[in-house]
Amino acid sequence: MEEQDIKNAGLKVTVPRVKILQLLESAPNSHMSAEDVYKALMAGGEDVGLATVYRVLTQFEEKGLLVRHNFNDGRSVFEIAKDEHHDHMVCMDTGEIVEFYSDDIERLQAEIAEKHGYDLVDHKLVLYVKKRS
Repeated sequence: MEEQDIKNAGLKVTVPRVKILQLLESAPNSHMSAEDVYKALMAGGEDVGLATVYRVLTQFEEKGLLVRHNFNDGRSVFEIAKDEHHDHMVCMDTGEIVEFYSDDIERLQAEIAEKHGYDLVDHKLVLYVKKRS
């Protein structure tokens, strides 16, 4: 399905684009930096340069295939764009990123916006957490 996704985004299907999209769709860690993608491709024997990885990730983001996040450490991570909304928790000790959804949080955010005279259009919620000792 990756080739069709690339075509639907208006991009030419190339080997680096297909390999990068396949990697992101199948990665156990669904949030990867450009360096993570590059290292995984190299480990898999793919001959794709780091500059190409950056360029493809940016193109995919611009076309709506990926979402870029900048969490606490200043580096960008990418995830496949999904139709359903979710929020994130980032572990301050390990860097692990956990996706979650809460009806209660969604309701409260809308109520808070309404209380202040606004309609909630969109939001990004990131919780920074530490494992209990």
